[in-house]
Amino acid sequence: MENFVQPQPCTILNVKRESEHEWTFRVASDARPDHGQFMQLSIPKTGEAPISVSAQGDGWLEFTIRSVGRVTNCIFSKEKGDTLFLRGPYGNGWPVEEFRGRHLVVITGGTGLAPVRSLLHKCAEDVDFVKDVHLISGFKDEAGIVFGRELEEWKDQFHTVYTLDHGEKDGWRTGMVTAFVKEIPFESFEEDYAVIVVGPPPMMKFTGLELLNCGVDPEKIWMSFERKMSCAIGKCGHCRIDEVYVCLDGPVFPYTTARDLVD
Repeated sequence: MENFVQPQPCTILNVKRESEHEWTFRVASDARPDHGQFMQLSIPKTGEAPISVSAQGDGWLEFTIRSVGRVTNCIFSKEKGDTLFLRGPYGNGWPVEEFRGRHLVVITGGTGLAPVRSLLHKCAEDVDFVKDVHLISGFKDEAGIVFGRELEEWKDQFHTVYTLDHGEKDGWRTGMVTAFVKEIPFESFEEDYAVIVVGPPPMMKFTGLELLNCGVDPEKIWMSFERKMSCAIGKCGHCRIDEVYVCLDGPVFPYTTARDLVD
């Protein structure tokens, strides 16, 4: 019987720098996560970290990682041909079938683009899956932009607003993503839409409030968390918030639940 908590050795196929602080690791794996699920990446004798799958293909997964601690610092020392240990996938992903045939609105902050990137790939490749995509992606500054090539490609496929909190960039706006929510034509969607919000907790909190100010039905909003997770199987209690276990009940939550999880 397969041990679903036993990490498996996987070869790093490629390493790509995305921004000043983020790198994408492509790892050989036959796992087939749902869009929005996460894996546990580990280094023996160092530890493990929950990381959302940012892309996937035949025989590989990608993880876009920011160096924020001992485990991710150790991962950053790895190169093509080295080994990472993976277990998973875990958690609940995006309710993809609920999005089929609807207008899809995606609002991301910083590396919050990573957990929804594979779903955006699906929408770009299967043009009939949703009616259209409205994408608002914000970053602190130009040095923090991730997936720059894809952002440019998506301009031709989606309705896009790209913004920097600070600084200027040709073709980009300046300001928080919340400032541009009102530009989404929700009234023309005739209630046939879904909204995804991913980013730092304050960004998700205030984006959710702005969506409500724009008359968006809270039942149509979805958010993703991963910052508080540890064991991925609901045993350690590290990600427990009241009666909710982020690793088991999430990381994707309906807004009606998520609004009680953000500070």
